[in-house]
Amino acid sequence: MSFDPRVILALLLIFPGFVYAQTGSSSLPGGPPTDAPGSIRGHVVLPNGTPLAEAVKVNLKVLRGDQAITYTDQQGQFELNNLSAGQYTVEIDADRDGRFEFASEKVLVRRGGGPTLVTIYLKEKQSEGQTRASDKTISLAMLDQKVPSAAKREFDRASRLSGEGKSLESIEALRRAIAIYPDFLIAHNDLGAQLLEQEQFEEAGVELRAAIKIDPRAFNPQLNLGIVLVRQKNFQEAREVLEKALSLEPASPAAHLYAGMAAVGINQGDRGEREFKAAHDLGGSPYAIALLDLGQLYMKRGDREMALKSFESYLRESPHAANAAQVEKLIGMLR
Repeated sequence: MSFDPRVILALLLIFPGFVYAQTGSSSLPGGPPTDAPGSIRGHVVLPNGTPLAEAVKVNLKVLRGDQAITYTDQQGQFELNNLSAGQYTVEIDADRDGRFEFASEKVLVRRGGGPTLVTIYLKEKQSEGQTRASDKTISLAMLDQKVPSAAKREFDRASRLSGEGKSLESIEALRRAIAIYPDFLIAHNDLGAQLLEQEQFEEAGVELRAAIKIDPRAFNPQLNLGIVLVRQKNFQEAREVLEKALSLEPASPAAHLYAGMAAVGINQGDRGEREFKAAHDLGGSPYAIALLDLGQLYMKRGDREMALKSFESYLRESPHAANAAQVEKLIGMLR
Protein backbone atom coordinates (compact mmCIF):
# COMPACT_ATOMS: atom_id res chain seq x y z
CA MET A 1 0.00 0.00 0.00
CA SER A 2 1.38 3.41 -0.92
CA PHE A 3 2.03 5.78 1.95
CA ASP A 4 0.48 9.25 1.91
CA PRO A 5 1.03 11.10 5.20
CA ARG A 6 -1.78 13.52 4.35
CA VAL A 7 -4.29 10.66 4.44
CA ILE A 8 -2.98 9.46 7.80
CA LEU A 9 -3.16 12.95 9.28
CA ALA A 10 -6.71 13.30 7.99
CA LEU A 11 -7.58 10.10 9.85
CA LEU A 12 -6.09 11.58 13.01
CA LEU A 13 -8.39 14.56 12.69
CA ILE A 14 -11.44 12.29 12.62
CA PHE A 15 -10.70 11.34 16.24
CA PRO A 16 -10.10 14.65 18.05
CA GLY A 17 -8.00 14.38 21.18
CA PHE A 18 -7.12 10.74 20.64
CA VAL A 19 -3.40 11.44 20.59
CA TYR A 20 -3.49 12.45 24.24
CA ALA A 21 -6.31 10.27 25.49
CA GLN A 22 -4.19 7.84 27.50
CA THR A 23 -1.70 9.99 29.38
CA GLY A 24 -2.97 8.90 32.80
CA SER A 25 -2.05 12.34 34.11
CA SER A 26 -4.21 14.58 36.21
CA SER A 27 -4.39 16.97 33.29
CA LEU A 28 -5.34 15.21 30.10
CA PRO A 29 -5.12 17.21 26.87
CA GLY A 30 -8.48 16.96 25.16
CA GLY A 31 -10.10 15.45 28.27
CA PRO A 32 -10.38 11.76 29.17
CA PRO A 33 -12.58 9.47 27.05
CA THR A 34 -15.71 8.24 28.79
CA ASP A 35 -14.52 4.64 28.78
CA ALA A 36 -10.95 5.39 29.85
CA PRO A 37 -9.57 3.57 32.89
CA GLY A 38 -9.37 5.49 36.12
CA SER A 39 -6.27 6.80 37.85
CA ILE A 40 -5.11 8.39 41.09
CA ARG A 41 -2.83 11.39 41.32
CA GLY A 42 -1.60 12.16 44.80
CA HIS A 43 0.57 14.40 46.91
CA VAL A 44 2.23 13.38 50.15
CA VAL A 45 2.78 16.40 52.37
CA LEU A 46 4.40 17.16 55.70
CA PRO A 47 2.27 18.07 58.74
CA ASN A 48 2.58 21.79 57.89
CA GLY A 49 1.24 21.24 54.37
CA THR A 50 4.52 21.44 52.44
CA PRO A 51 5.39 18.66 49.95
CA LEU A 52 7.58 15.80 51.15
CA ALA A 53 10.94 16.29 49.44
CA GLU A 54 12.05 12.66 49.32
CA ALA A 55 10.94 9.43 47.66
CA VAL A 56 8.70 7.20 49.77
CA LYS A 57 6.86 3.97 49.03
CA VAL A 58 3.20 4.08 47.98
CA ASN A 59 1.08 0.90 48.21
CA LEU A 60 -2.25 0.65 46.42
CA LYS A 61 -4.54 -1.92 48.01
CA VAL A 62 -7.91 -3.48 47.26
CA LEU A 63 -9.82 -6.00 49.36
CA ARG A 64 -7.81 -8.93 48.05
CA GLY A 65 -4.43 -7.37 48.89
CA ASP A 66 -1.73 -5.40 47.09
CA GLN A 67 -2.67 -3.97 43.70
CA ALA A 68 0.40 -1.87 42.84
CA ILE A 69 3.50 -0.26 44.31
CA THR A 70 5.09 3.02 43.24
CA TYR A 71 7.23 5.77 44.79
CA THR A 72 6.78 9.50 45.15
CA ASP A 73 9.04 11.90 43.30
CA GLN A 74 11.16 14.53 45.03
CA GLN A 75 8.12 16.78 45.41
CA GLY A 76 5.94 14.16 47.10
CA GLN A 77 3.87 13.45 43.98
CA PHE A 78 2.79 10.04 42.68
CA GLU A 79 0.51 8.64 39.99
CA LEU A 80 -1.28 5.29 39.72
CA ASN A 81 -2.74 4.61 36.30
CA ASN A 82 -5.00 2.18 34.41
CA LEU A 83 -7.21 1.42 37.43
CA SER A 84 -10.62 -0.19 37.33
CA ALA A 85 -13.46 1.70 38.97
CA GLY A 86 -13.85 0.97 42.66
CA GLN A 87 -12.69 1.68 46.20
CA TYR A 88 -8.94 1.60 46.91
CA THR A 89 -6.71 2.24 49.89
CA VAL A 90 -3.53 4.24 49.33
CA GLU A 91 -0.87 3.55 51.97
CA ILE A 92 2.22 5.68 52.49
CA ASP A 93 5.25 4.03 54.06
CA ALA A 94 7.34 7.05 55.09
CA ASP A 95 8.86 5.50 58.21
CA ARG A 96 12.30 4.92 56.75
CA ASP A 97 14.02 6.91 59.50
CA GLY A 98 11.35 6.57 62.19
CA ARG A 99 9.96 10.08 61.80
CA PHE A 100 6.38 9.53 60.61
CA GLU A 101 3.47 7.29 61.40
CA PHE A 102 2.08 4.94 58.76
CA ALA A 103 -0.52 6.86 56.68
CA SER A 104 -3.43 5.62 54.59
CA GLU A 105 -6.36 7.11 52.70
CA LYS A 106 -9.43 5.54 51.09
CA VAL A 107 -9.97 6.69 47.50
CA LEU A 108 -12.92 6.15 45.15
CA VAL A 109 -11.91 5.77 41.48
CA ARG A 110 -14.57 6.41 38.85
CA ARG A 111 -14.16 5.00 35.36
CA GLY A 112 -13.76 7.62 32.67
CA GLY A 113 -14.21 10.51 35.08
CA GLY A 114 -10.64 11.77 35.07
CA PRO A 115 -7.93 11.16 37.67
CA THR A 116 -8.88 11.26 41.33
CA LEU A 117 -6.78 13.80 43.25
CA VAL A 118 -5.77 13.01 46.82
CA THR A 119 -3.49 14.72 49.33
CA ILE A 120 -2.16 12.64 52.22
CA TYR A 121 -0.78 14.35 55.33
CA LEU A 122 2.00 12.64 57.24
CA LYS A 123 1.79 12.65 61.02
CA GLU A 124 5.04 12.99 62.90
CA LYS A 125 5.76 10.53 65.69
CA GLN A 126 5.92 11.93 69.19
CA SER A 127 9.62 11.78 69.96
CA GLU A 128 12.45 14.18 70.73
CA GLY A 129 15.67 14.98 68.98
CA GLN A 130 14.94 13.52 65.57
CA THR A 131 16.78 14.89 62.57
CA ARG A 132 14.50 16.44 59.93
CA ALA A 133 16.43 15.13 56.95
CA SER A 134 13.96 16.19 54.27
CA ASP A 135 13.77 19.78 55.53
CA LYS A 136 17.22 20.41 54.08
CA THR A 137 15.78 20.13 50.57
CA ILE A 138 12.62 22.19 51.15
CA SER A 139 12.76 25.82 50.04
CA LEU A 140 12.67 28.65 52.54
CA ALA A 141 9.29 29.72 51.18
CA MET A 142 7.88 26.30 52.05
CA LEU A 143 9.39 26.26 55.52
CA ASP A 144 7.94 29.68 56.29
CA GLN A 145 4.41 28.40 55.67
CA LYS A 146 2.47 28.47 58.92
CA VAL A 147 -0.95 27.36 57.76
CA PRO A 148 -3.81 28.47 60.06
CA SER A 149 -5.87 25.60 61.38
CA ALA A 150 -9.03 26.89 59.68
CA ALA A 151 -7.28 26.91 56.29
CA LYS A 152 -5.91 23.42 56.88
CA ARG A 153 -9.41 22.16 57.74
CA GLU A 154 -10.74 23.50 54.44
CA PHE A 155 -7.80 21.94 52.59
CA ASP A 156 -8.44 18.58 54.26
CA ARG A 157 -12.11 18.88 53.34
CA ALA A 158 -11.13 19.60 49.73
CA SER A 159 -8.90 16.51 49.64
CA ARG A 160 -11.70 14.34 51.00
CA LEU A 161 -14.24 15.72 48.54
CA SER A 162 -11.84 15.20 45.65
CA GLY A 163 -11.29 11.60 46.74
CA GLU A 164 -15.08 11.14 46.62
CA GLY A 165 -15.21 12.50 43.08
CA LYS A 166 -16.91 15.76 44.14
CA SER A 167 -14.71 18.11 42.14
CA LEU A 168 -16.84 21.26 42.28
CA GLU A 169 -17.26 21.03 46.05
CA SER A 170 -13.53 20.40 46.40
CA ILE A 171 -12.77 23.50 44.34
CA GLU A 172 -14.95 25.64 46.59
CA ALA A 173 -13.23 24.27 49.70
CA LEU A 174 -9.82 25.13 48.22
CA ARG A 175 -11.03 28.65 47.48
CA ARG A 176 -12.07 29.01 51.12
CA ALA A 177 -8.67 27.74 52.28
CA ILE A 178 -6.90 30.32 50.14
CA ALA A 179 -9.25 33.09 51.31
CA ILE A 180 -8.19 32.29 54.87
CA TYR A 181 -4.49 31.98 54.02
CA PRO A 182 -3.62 33.60 50.64
CA ASP A 183 -0.05 32.22 50.65
CA PHE A 184 -1.21 28.58 50.93
CA LEU A 185 1.16 27.15 48.32
CA ILE A 186 -0.20 23.63 47.94
CA ALA A 187 -3.81 24.88 47.94
CA HIS A 188 -3.05 27.20 45.02
CA ASN A 189 -1.42 24.31 43.17
CA ASP A 190 -4.25 21.86 43.83
CA LEU A 191 -6.88 24.44 42.91
CA GLY A 192 -5.02 25.11 39.68
CA ALA A 193 -4.86 21.39 38.92
CA GLN A 194 -8.58 20.92 39.55
CA LEU A 195 -9.52 23.95 37.46
CA LEU A 196 -7.36 22.49 34.71
CA GLU A 197 -9.40 19.29 34.95
CA GLN A 198 -12.52 21.41 34.46
CA GLU A 199 -10.83 23.06 31.43
CA GLN A 200 -10.96 26.47 33.10
CA PHE A 201 -7.54 27.31 31.78
CA GLU A 202 -7.39 31.03 32.54
CA GLU A 203 -8.36 30.55 36.18
CA ALA A 204 -6.03 27.57 36.50
CA GLY A 205 -3.15 29.67 35.22
CA VAL A 206 -3.86 32.40 37.77
CA GLU A 207 -3.71 29.93 40.67
CA LEU A 208 -0.57 28.20 39.42
CA ARG A 209 1.24 31.48 38.85
CA ALA A 210 0.29 32.47 42.39
CA ALA A 211 1.87 29.25 43.68
CA ILE A 212 5.03 29.88 41.66
CA LYS A 213 5.24 33.44 43.00
CA ILE A 214 5.13 32.05 46.54
CA ASP A 215 7.89 29.54 45.75
CA PRO A 216 9.59 29.66 42.31
CA ARG A 217 11.35 26.36 43.11
CA ALA A 218 8.17 24.36 43.65
CA PHE A 219 8.02 21.72 40.91
CA ASN A 220 4.33 20.80 40.80
CA PRO A 221 2.93 24.24 39.92
CA GLN A 222 5.62 24.67 37.25
CA LEU A 223 4.59 21.38 35.65
CA ASN A 224 0.89 22.12 35.92
CA LEU A 225 1.31 25.60 34.45
CA GLY A 226 3.24 24.07 31.57
CA ILE A 227 0.31 21.72 30.95
CA VAL A 228 -2.14 24.64 31.03
CA LEU A 229 -0.08 26.50 28.45
CA VAL A 230 0.12 23.43 26.20
CA ARG A 231 -3.66 23.08 26.42
CA GLN A 232 -3.96 26.75 25.45
CA LYS A 233 -1.55 26.17 22.55
CA ASN A 234 0.79 28.79 23.98
CA PHE A 235 3.70 26.55 23.10
CA GLN A 236 6.53 29.08 23.35
CA GLU A 237 5.77 30.02 26.96
CA ALA A 238 4.99 26.39 27.75
CA ARG A 239 8.47 25.41 26.58
CA GLU A 240 10.06 27.98 28.91
CA VAL A 241 7.96 26.93 31.91
CA LEU A 242 8.58 23.23 31.31
CA GLU A 243 12.32 23.81 30.98
CA LYS A 244 12.18 25.35 34.45
CA ALA A 245 10.20 22.34 35.70
CA LEU A 246 12.80 19.98 34.26
CA SER A 247 15.61 21.94 35.90
CA LEU A 248 13.88 21.20 39.22
CA GLU A 249 12.96 17.57 38.50
CA PRO A 250 14.98 16.21 35.52
CA ALA A 251 13.60 12.68 35.90
CA SER A 252 9.91 13.64 35.63
CA PRO A 253 8.38 11.72 32.70
CA ALA A 254 5.33 14.01 32.70
CA ALA A 255 7.50 17.12 32.32
CA HIS A 256 9.38 15.52 29.42
CA LEU A 257 6.11 14.47 27.77
CA TYR A 258 4.62 17.96 27.81
CA ALA A 259 7.96 19.53 26.91
CA GLY A 260 7.83 17.33 23.82
CA MET A 261 4.36 18.60 22.96
CA ALA A 262 5.51 22.19 23.40
CA ALA A 263 8.56 21.61 21.22
CA VAL A 264 6.48 20.10 18.42
CA GLY A 265 4.08 23.04 18.73
CA ILE A 266 6.89 25.47 17.85
CA ASN A 267 8.21 23.23 15.07
CA GLN A 268 11.19 21.88 17.01
CA GLY A 269 10.65 18.30 15.90
CA ASP A 270 14.07 17.01 16.90
CA ARG A 271 13.66 18.40 20.42
CA GLY A 272 10.17 16.94 20.59
CA GLU A 273 11.49 13.53 19.57
CA ARG A 274 14.11 13.61 22.34
CA GLU A 275 11.55 14.64 24.95
CA PHE A 276 9.02 11.96 23.97
CA LYS A 277 11.73 9.29 24.09
CA ALA A 278 12.85 10.53 27.52
CA ALA A 279 9.26 10.47 28.81
CA HIS A 280 8.84 6.84 27.80
CA ASP A 281 12.31 5.78 28.96
CA LEU A 282 11.72 7.31 32.40
CA GLY A 283 8.04 6.50 32.80
CA GLY A 284 7.71 3.11 31.09
CA SER A 285 4.33 1.75 30.00
CA PRO A 286 2.27 4.30 31.99
CA TYR A 287 3.72 6.82 29.52
CA ALA A 288 3.06 4.76 26.39
CA ILE A 289 1.26 7.86 25.09
CA ALA A 290 4.74 9.20 24.26
CA LEU A 291 5.05 6.42 21.68
CA LEU A 292 1.83 7.62 20.09
CA ASP A 293 3.14 11.18 19.99
CA LEU A 294 6.35 9.89 18.40
CA GLY A 295 4.32 8.06 15.77
CA GLN A 296 2.45 11.22 14.88
CA LEU A 297 5.72 13.16 14.69
CA TYR A 298 7.24 10.57 12.36
CA MET A 299 4.15 10.68 10.15
CA LYS A 300 4.52 14.42 9.76
CA ARG A 301 8.08 13.76 8.61
CA GLY A 302 6.89 11.10 6.18
CA ASP A 303 8.89 8.41 8.00
CA ARG A 304 6.59 5.42 7.45
CA GLU A 305 8.83 2.81 9.09
CA MET A 306 9.41 4.69 12.34
CA ALA A 307 5.75 5.71 12.59
CA LEU A 308 4.68 2.09 12.21
CA LYS A 309 7.13 0.92 14.88
CA SER A 310 5.94 3.58 17.31
CA PHE A 311 2.25 2.75 16.86
CA GLU A 312 2.88 -0.98 17.16
CA SER A 313 4.89 -0.43 20.34
CA TYR A 314 2.08 1.70 21.74
CA LEU A 315 -0.48 -1.07 21.21
CA ARG A 316 1.83 -3.66 22.75
CA GLU A 317 2.07 -1.57 25.91
CA SER A 318 -1.56 -0.34 25.91
CA PRO A 319 -3.58 -3.12 24.22
CA HIS A 320 -6.81 -2.08 25.95
CA ALA A 321 -6.49 1.66 25.35
CA ALA A 322 -9.71 3.44 24.44
CA ASN A 323 -8.16 4.50 21.14
CA ALA A 324 -6.81 1.03 20.24
CA ALA A 325 -9.18 0.56 17.30
CA GLN A 326 -8.15 3.90 15.77
CA VAL A 327 -4.47 3.10 16.19
CA GLU A 328 -5.01 -0.29 14.54
CA LYS A 329 -6.50 1.53 11.55
CA LEU A 330 -3.41 3.72 11.35
CA ILE A 331 -1.18 0.65 11.48
CA GLY A 332 -3.21 -0.99 8.71
CA MET A 333 -2.72 2.05 6.49
CA LEU A 334 1.00 2.18 7.19
CA ARG A 335 1.70 -1.48 6.41
